[in-house]
Amino acid sequence: MSAQGDPKGYWKGSLKIVAVVLCIWFFVSYGCGILFKEQLDTIKIGNAPLGFWMAQQGSIICFVLLLVAYMVCMNKLDAKHGYDEEEDS
Repeated sequence: MSAQGDPKGYWKGSLKIVAVVLCIWFFVSYGCGILFKEQLDTIKIGNAPLGFWMAQQGSIICFVLLLVAYMVCMNKLDAKHGYDEEEDS
């Protein structure tokens, strides 16, 4: 590893990323699947109402996209603070 930068800044940035990911995860799983189901059911995807679709398939797709977004954000944060992995040559 190269010389590490500000560990407090890294920790703060990491917690911010985790908080954003958890808020989106909560909104998609609880909000779209339970709280806003009635409003989303007025929209159709194929023959299925959007509320049902979000509870079944949409939330899983969103969770996978959140994993990819988390990976990208953490890699950028690692590089910014000097915690990125070095290439073996």
